[in-house]
Amino acid sequence: MRLFGPVKYLLEKERQKPDIIHTMRAIERTIQLSFPHRVFFTGDVFALTNSLLKDVMCSSSDRQDAARRGRLAPPVPKVLIVLDESLHVEQPALEPKIQAWFAANKDCLNLVCPPMIIEGGERVKNSYFHVSEVQSQIDRFHIDRHSYVIGIGGGALLDLVGLAAATAHRGVRHVRLPTTTLSQDDSGVGVKNGMNAFGKKNFIGTFAVPFAVINDFAMLASLSPRDKRAGYIEAVKVACIRDAAFFEEIERNVARLRNFEPEAMERLIYRCAELHINHIATSGDPFELGSARPLDFGHWTAHKLEQISDYKIRHGEAVAVGIALDTIYARRKGLLDVASAERVLRLIEELGFETFANELFHVDSADSLIVLRGLEEFREHLGGELTVTLLKSIGQGIEVHEMDEAVIVESIQELHVRYAQRIARPTAEIPTAVLKR
Repeated sequence: MRLFGPVKYLLEKERQKPDIIHTMRAIERTIQLSFPHRVFFTGDVFALTNSLLKDVMCSSSDRQDAARRGRLAPPVPKVLIVLDESLHVEQPALEPKIQAWFAANKDCLNLVCPPMIIEGGERVKNSYFHVSEVQSQIDRFHIDRHSYVIGIGGGALLDLVGLAAATAHRGVRHVRLPTTTLSQDDSGVGVKNGMNAFGKKNFIGTFAVPFAVINDFAMLASLSPRDKRAGYIEAVKVACIRDAAFFEEIERNVARLRNFEPEAMERLIYRCAELHINHIATSGDPFELGSARPLDFGHWTAHKLEQISDYKIRHGEAVAVGIALDTIYARRKGLLDVASAERVLRLIEELGFETFANELFHVDSADSLIVLRGLEEFREHLGGELTVTLLKSIGQGIEVHEMDEAVIVESIQELHVRYAQRIARPTAEIPTAVLKR
């Protein structure tokens, strides 16, 4: 093809250009941040004679820095409180008690409005509406990054309030007051916030170290037996993978825990929280940048069971089933000895948990067990290689990167047989199509 005019001229100019060597320049620096992670234990935090909350929030470095530099002290920090509706109903004297406490300490803390009352429980995390509701109050009362948002409630409410606080102004100071055993020994003392979306638990969320966590044991008094028990399973979980001596202590105290004796409960909560905080602070991966979630032993099943049941199965109950399933799986795969597996299962049962849920049998239109999707969702949550923590022995976890679905199905069937024998009912079989997969 012959070229004429401007096109021929431009092509000739391109041929005459010298070769250009493309070089890349980059700037790289390491950013290091230090986060103090503080968890305090007390009783009756809003008693007028209890100064813990004042000591924690009024000793902020802002005022200390101003005094050291000879400057005027900054304004008294504002405080917005979000209170779990269930707690508000069960302890009606709490809200006026909170307001009286802040009135007595108005010299250093400014409660901008009566506590916001928001429903608790997992359902509150299924919509962005409540996050936006908290953020609208942060905006309305001009809560800035030197002010505080306090969440008082169970783990679900703390997740939601933490998400609102972490994303308003790119992060305002958040103080957590967990009010359930599960939130005091596990979820409330961590660094995660989140809400559910797209049918997945905690799909939207942040990592944010709270300004402080205050565990008030008096808050547990009005809990139902079901909710008092719920946090026990997280202690079993962390003992299984981290501390054999703690596991043995739970075994020794099982009767006292089953009867909800305060001293035994407080000891369990303290040690469980300590083990969780130790992991967050010393594991080298506090924000889960890798592919492993060792503190989520038993959780790949649990998260899916919660979703399948439309959250009628509560988190602690789902984790009990998940730990039981992974314990039997580890024994069937030769990772865990028979006696240790039986100790784990028996302890879960003696604490009052069931180790089986009918939702384990739920199948989709292709007769596949829906719970098995939890494995891929567990992997997808972090990305990278599937990493599931199983038991090698009591007190020692081991990471595996693949799970045998046939053995999972066998383990589910064994759990069902065990459950049926305990309640003296005939067993049902897993659908034939599932067993052939």
